Amino acid sequence: MAWSFADVPDQSGRVCIVTGSNTGLGLSNARMLAEKHATVVMACRSLDKANAAAAGIRAAVPGADVRVSELDLSSLASVRAFAARFASEFDRLDILINNAGVMMPPRTITADDFELQFEANYLGHFLLTGLLLSLITKTPGSRVVSLSSIAHRSGKIDFDNLNAERGFSRWPSYAQSKLACMMFGLELQRRLEKTGSTTVSLIAHPGGTNTELSRHVTLIGAFGALFAQSVDAGSLPTLRAAVDPHARGGEYYGPAYFRFRGPAVLETPRSQALDKDVAAQLWSVSEKLAGIKYL
Repeated sequence: MAWSFADVPDQSGRVCIVTGSNTGLGLSNARMLAEKHATVVMACRSLDKANAAAAGIRAAVPGADVRVSELDLSSLASVRAFAARFASEFDRLDILINNAGVMMPPRTITADDFELQFEANYLGHFLLTGLLLSLITKTPGSRVVSLSSIAHRSGKIDFDNLNAERGFSRWPSYAQSKLACMMFGLELQRRLEKTGSTTVSLIAHPGGTNTELSRHVTLIGAFGALFAQSVDAGSLPTLRAAVDPHARGGEYYGPAYFRFRGPAVLETPRSQALDKDVAAQLWSVSEKLAGIKYL
């Protein structure tokens, strides 16, 4: 039987963070969680856009408890400031959805001296999760959901060129960042299990969804407008990973039909995502780059 929004349990009393939730998949997830009575923190780079999006949710969902907080995943300082601000305001975190990302922009180096896709899609979320982990793990039944992509299937973790130091190409860099997100979600689950934590880590991808993410790639954007599924449909794998009582740590959800569209179902990652040695090395390198040590 297909899993749908109707299957989402009541989320009253639960606190959720959705990164990049002023538009697209993140906005859809934020609205759906608010409809189920969760407190939702919309963690976004643009406060103006986030406040407008939050106002839209409140108008559509009377009584919605949505908050806005500034978070730029391409700035480690912004990530640290957000995490400190959140911890000062909340004493629990039930769901962290690491959703924000960019797709194949021109080569851009951030203020932290990282290639934009590597930092915004992966390293910023790695740091964010680590900074909030003590709060997450003390919250019963908590979950971390990492957004990957079907692009992870063509990705490779190139430790000699993680940060595009030795050459940049849009697609390989994007695919690597999404493979890194996948490997992070799986490695986090392994480490949580070793500590005996009840917190679980899951991964999801939206398939072909018509969002602003593909704005830097004209052909993909045009294809998506014609054939991709709606944003609400594309957000269901993430929502299922976040709230389905039957979902388990380490699981990966995506669309049923050719990994492109359809109901949210359990999937299997590409074999390279399951390499525990590479995942452990990536974790170690990421701790050094982000300046954090956890688990």
